[in-house]
Amino acid sequence: MFFQRILFDHANVSVERDVIEDEINNLCVRFGMKSQLSWGDKRRRIAIFVSKYDHCLWELLLRQQAGELDCEVAMIISNHEKLRHVADTFGIAYRVFPITKENKLQQEERQICLMQEHNVDLLVLARYMQVLSPSFCARFQNQIINIHHSFLPAFSGGKPYHKAHERGVKLVGATAHYATTELDEGPIIEQDIMRVSHRDDVKDLIRKGKTLEKTVLTNAVKAHLDDRIITHHSKCIVFAE
Repeated sequence: MFFQRILFDHANVSVERDVIEDEINNLCVRFGMKSQLSWGDKRRRIAIFVSKYDHCLWELLLRQQAGELDCEVAMIISNHEKLRHVADTFGIAYRVFPITKENKLQQEERQICLMQEHNVDLLVLARYMQVLSPSFCARFQNQIINIHHSFLPAFSGGKPYHKAHERGVKLVGATAHYATTELDEGPIIEQDIMRVSHRDDVKDLIRKGKTLEKTVLTNAVKAHLDDRIITHHSKCIVFAE
């Protein structure tokens, strides 16, 4: 299997875009290939989903404000009021959808309608402590990036730092992946690790892990925005900058 990413400057190209697209499609049909062409002239709109942890949210907003993430933050969505002050700091709309077992699907449908209304291209789960329903994930295939606070596939699910401490691990990690209908099983985009020791308790693992989480998530979002990711079955091919 061969994967390739071609980056070209079309500013001075005299050929019409539709002609270029047709030629690429014809070439792909001839050789049995698949392709995707992005002209890079449309700024992506993202929605950030959060709960009560703010470290990933701050990192994303500060990086976006500094021009490191080429996107527009359309809104922040949460199931709690706690982080509204962060949104107010950046002048971003903050929408709260309280979630219970009884209203989960109804609230998700409201969120989906809001995403469509505001033409959101990418959903970023910045420690959003809700498991999205399969129907929600299916609506946004390869458009939802989640940060999981472990080095997947190890310690999937809840409380990974507690599980890691119980096993006496010597490394903790963080993983950014596309969310799919199977919890923590989506194609992995970015990962990183940090050494720990027997001296570290669960609070130490959480503190150290937060540094990894915000960096890994931001790098994954940037790769997506830069069109540097090809998803093939359960894997991501991520090209360097």
